Amino acid sequence: MIERINFWGIPEVWHYVAYVLPIFAGLVLLVRVYLRMRMWWVIGRAEKRWDKLTLRFWRLLKQGIVQIKILRQTYPGVMHVAIAWSFFIFFLGTALATIDADIFKFLRGNIYLVFKFALDLFTVVALIGLALAAYRRFLQKPDRLTLTSNFGTTLVVLFLIVLSGLLTESLRLAAIAQQPALQPGWEPSLAWWTPTGWITAQLWSSLGMSIPTLNSIHLGIWVFHMGLISALLVVFPTTTLVHVLTSPLNIFFSKFDRPMGALSPSVNFEEGLAGVATLKDFTWKQLMDGDACTECGRCQDVCPAYASGQPLSPKEVVQAISHALAAVGSNGQEASPFTGQAVEAVTLWACTTCGACVAECPVLIEHVEAIVDMRCHLVDEAQIDTQLQGALDNLGRYGNSFGQSERMRAKWTQPLDSKVKDARKEAVDYLWFVGDYASYHASLTEITQKTVQVFQQAGLDFGILYEGERNSGNDVRRVGEEGLFEMLSEENVAALERCDFKAIVTTDPHTYNTLKNEYPPEINGGRPILHYSELLDQLISSGQLKLTKKLGHKVTYHDPCYLGRYNGVYDPPRRVIRAAGCEIVEMPRNREHGYCCGAGGGRIWMEETEIEERPSEARIHEAMELDGVHVFTVTCPKDITMYGDAVKTTGHEDVLMIKDLIELVHEAL
Repeated sequence: MIERINFWGIPEVWHYVAYVLPIFAGLVLLVRVYLRMRMWWVIGRAEKRWDKLTLRFWRLLKQGIVQIKILRQTYPGVMHVAIAWSFFIFFLGTALATIDADIFKFLRGNIYLVFKFALDLFTVVALIGLALAAYRRFLQKPDRLTLTSNFGTTLVVLFLIVLSGLLTESLRLAAIAQQPALQPGWEPSLAWWTPTGWITAQLWSSLGMSIPTLNSIHLGIWVFHMGLISALLVVFPTTTLVHVLTSPLNIFFSKFDRPMGALSPSVNFEEGLAGVATLKDFTWKQLMDGDACTECGRCQDVCPAYASGQPLSPKEVVQAISHALAAVGSNGQEASPFTGQAVEAVTLWACTTCGACVAECPVLIEHVEAIVDMRCHLVDEAQIDTQLQGALDNLGRYGNSFGQSERMRAKWTQPLDSKVKDARKEAVDYLWFVGDYASYHASLTEITQKTVQVFQQAGLDFGILYEGERNSGNDVRRVGEEGLFEMLSEENVAALERCDFKAIVTTDPHTYNTLKNEYPPEINGGRPILHYSELLDQLISSGQLKLTKKLGHKVTYHDPCYLGRYNGVYDPPRRVIRAAGCEIVEMPRNREHGYCCGAGGGRIWMEETEIEERPSEARIHEAMELDGVHVFTVTCPKDITMYGDAVKTTGHEDVLMIKDLIELVHEAL
């Protein structure tokens, strides 16, 4: 029976060195990593991330080990998984070989052959992965990658480790080919259990080397192999490979207690402080985010602000945290303030909080929360856009960003044939939280009125809050004005608590998100909070709302960030569009990969400067590439505004109509 040989012409002293050197290097690695990681807790603020351990381990398995998210992009996904899984197998193989050598012998017979085949197979997989990485890094050079010499050196070291491992195996096989007795139970037919090693061994055999010569070369390459591994372990924390440790930790501690759409209160707010000014204002998890970043740039690739030419790269924001942490002294003292210097104010204000960066990140970094926390400090320091400041002033004074009287909020109802119920005065089945844009924006009045007509056609018992409604505060919170958000939400909660209703419905995804995910759950007491597309889908499927006219339009549909990516509502709007007799041609970027209109995070209230192409304009250009599409359908009042402007500025106003979903339904009645 063939079995593993523990010694192969290696002097006994080197056998002990093979244990002592890697163990020592591993201890140095652990100490250096600990000294870095402890800074998260020494500097960062407390945050609870130890709950739901079973779910955390399951997420770690899916995202950290299987790497499902990484594989969403084929080339870099295959490349990364090939390298990561190969070295995981190498580590496991080394552990098993050590157990076999010194604790319990089990690598024999078929088990040994499978063991050898697995290591041989993953040697090839590793070399392929490293070749793909080298091609991508040195020839393709995509814009999103951080092209540092550090990574190039690391790549070369990994290649030499794999190659030297292959060469030592091939030298053993070359010697066995000359003298089979060196490997008990070996016979030529077994050579193909290590095909790569056996093919490489033929190169040595062709040189006619004697067994002593092969043993001498084997010892030299084996010592080089072990020394290289030990050296890499020592410098590991200073290389890009440190994410092998930090990224799984970050995945494990990613948030579980809140849905994606639930932004946590800006840090320090409860303590009377204003957001993040320095590193010590971040939580320990946010500091971990910085060190967990793999610098892959996927977040940058999907960022609408970056694509429009603004000075925001989510990757660079997170990397700024890591760089600043590395510059902190051993006593935990920072050299300089962070917000406004390490990350400039103009960078932070460019963010639309669309969440694409968070959704795309393979190690689950929470970019948006860190950006909002830093914005909170900028608001406190009055480092804020003039237009945005005006909008916030209006929100504080009038409860809406338009600066209109609260008595004007329901002015749009006056031309209607029948009065809309006042939900504050009589019970209703559906309380319609209308929102600012649908209430005040002149170009949206007709759409808001059509919504009433559709609801009435369905026989819906609904009402509104009239002047009792305030802005929901979704964008206010994401601007960083936590105090104003609390004031608006408290006023809305007070108004809702006085009403008798069975469900809340809203036509605004931003309002939908914050009512559903950020308001106290007791305001609806388990009653549903619906986006109007969900309600329409229910009414149509139940037969309560009958669409008798087939429109025959060829349309495309834009997924709002706060409806789709944040809350997973993708199919109801599409079902309603099809029920209206329209054919849907999907945008290239749709559903969870949908592209932001550029209005979120308070951007709709800010002055646009240094923009090469607005996100809304890029989206219109994208729609114009679709064959035969003449209707661009939206389900958000802000989208009507953003894309209505975009079709004009792009010169497509005459060929592409921007229509709200309710307009299609109204037309199909």
